[in-house]
Amino acid sequence: MEAMSLLNKENITSVIPQRPPFVMIDELIQCDENLTRTAFTVRQDNLFLENGRLGSSAMVENIAQTAAAGSGYKALKENGPVLVGFIGAIKNLVIADLPAAGDLLQTETRLVNSVFNVSIVEGKVFSGDKLMASCEMKIFLQPPTGRPDA
Repeated sequence: MEAMSLLNKENITSVIPQRPPFVMIDELIQCDENLTRTAFTVRQDNLFLENGRLGSSAMVENIAQTAAAGSGYKALKENGPVLVGFIGAIKNLVIADLPAAGDLLQTETRLVNSVFNVSIVEGKVFSGDKLMASCEMKIFLQPPTGRPDA
């Protein structure tokens, strides 16, 4: 995917709550109303690397951080606060393969539905043309007041 990054390693944490060593995305490549794309190179020192392969929980986290990056980026563009999101549910999780250290992952999330502070996204992780993982996530955004019922 030859594209100019909207955000890179140096500023990606401006749109997600995670901090190193838990950051599972390197670049925000695309972000529009419904689609967010990120890139991530699996490094040898990744905490989730097991026997040279990235664990399945890291694949889920990569999808969640891609969704968070899209939400955070849109909030910043609208001069709003970057809200913290929580995974409420994961459906139809398929881990087709686990990437190895050195692999470049390209992840996309597509907004399926959004009502109040709840979003449903479909996520897919690719290594090259190969689909590595996919799922649907229900994500709850914490209201700016910090109260879940606000």
